[in-house]
Amino acid sequence: MPAQHKPSLSHSQASEIVKRLFGMTPSLLCPLPSYDDQNFYVLTVEGGKYILKVMNSVDSKNPTLLEVQTHTMAFLHQQGLPVQTALTTTTGQLMSLEEIDCGFGCQKYLVRLLSYLPGTTISKVLVSPQLLYEVGKMAARMDKILQEMQHPHLSVLQREKFMWNLSNVPLLESYVHLIDGDYVQEVVQSVIQQFKTFVLPKLSAFRKCINHGDFNDLNVLVQPDKNNSYRISGILDFGDMSSGYYIYELAITIMYMMIEHPEPLEVGGPVLAGWESVIPLNDPERDALYLLVLARFCQSLVLAQHSITLQPENEEYLMTTSKTGVRILCQLWEQGREKVERRWFRGEAQQSFTHFDFGPVL
Repeated sequence: MPAQHKPSLSHSQASEIVKRLFGMTPSLLCPLPSYDDQNFYVLTVEGGKYILKVMNSVDSKNPTLLEVQTHTMAFLHQQGLPVQTALTTTTGQLMSLEEIDCGFGCQKYLVRLLSYLPGTTISKVLVSPQLLYEVGKMAARMDKILQEMQHPHLSVLQREKFMWNLSNVPLLESYVHLIDGDYVQEVVQSVIQQFKTFVLPKLSAFRKCINHGDFNDLNVLVQPDKNNSYRISGILDFGDMSSGYYIYELAITIMYMMIEHPEPLEVGGPVLAGWESVIPLNDPERDALYLLVLARFCQSLVLAQHSITLQPENEEYLMTTSKTGVRILCQLWEQGREKVERRWFRGEAQQSFTHFDFGPVL
């Protein structure tokens, strides 16, 4: 995505939007790191805490998709999941298309003010097997609940060329040359080829659903609980939602929970156990899990490199996952499917004998 599509509102521009659209006066307004949108933490004189989200100009051209994402957040919130909801403007709208000059001419950006969720990202805490179990269970609950959601425009989630949908892993081939190092390029090429050979023919055996698509360690918030552990306090960022499969969400979740873990190969077992406490896998899904996790690592690495060529000033944030991801991808590849699956499925079995009470399965 070209850099000029990412909004870069000044403090005064953001403050003016909050006042004009939502009738509140910011007492504190702080920019937050982001991939291709712009986010601000907002504390108002009236006492509220919010997140001002300004969508990039490309996604702002698809208000129907943003409408479905916003509806999804409200639906999950109504079902008791800890997700943000959008506040209405003074005229009763959940979003507003604003023409703003960020220094490279006026462009149109969709603006929303979202509720603030307390907690810290799961990337910053020591993650126990119990918390990984809860993460897997929460991801499965979310996808299962989304099967009940209705909206007249759900078809917009059929994002056929969306690069972050796991079905589109073969599209990465055009960008593999951007990766540093011949060996890593060879690994990525091999994963893509195996994906085409062993995963794509099995898609009809996977169970369809709506995917959050980005259940990562920066989009899951946690807070301390009474047992000197943590509980999930927030699920952020529904911008990568698309039609997909249950097994995609599980693979994405396992992959991202590996990033900051000191023993990444031990992550799969407890996440899988939590997931299967809600949605047991069928045989084709189970057979594809290893390759799907590798494929998501490849997506993260290749697309981050591609984005850096467009947003070199945002390199540090864009490479947050990729720096560690390269090492884990190569480790998974070198260990091989049989060895990795043995650790994951053995870990799942061990986890299943431990009883966790994280509330009812919805």
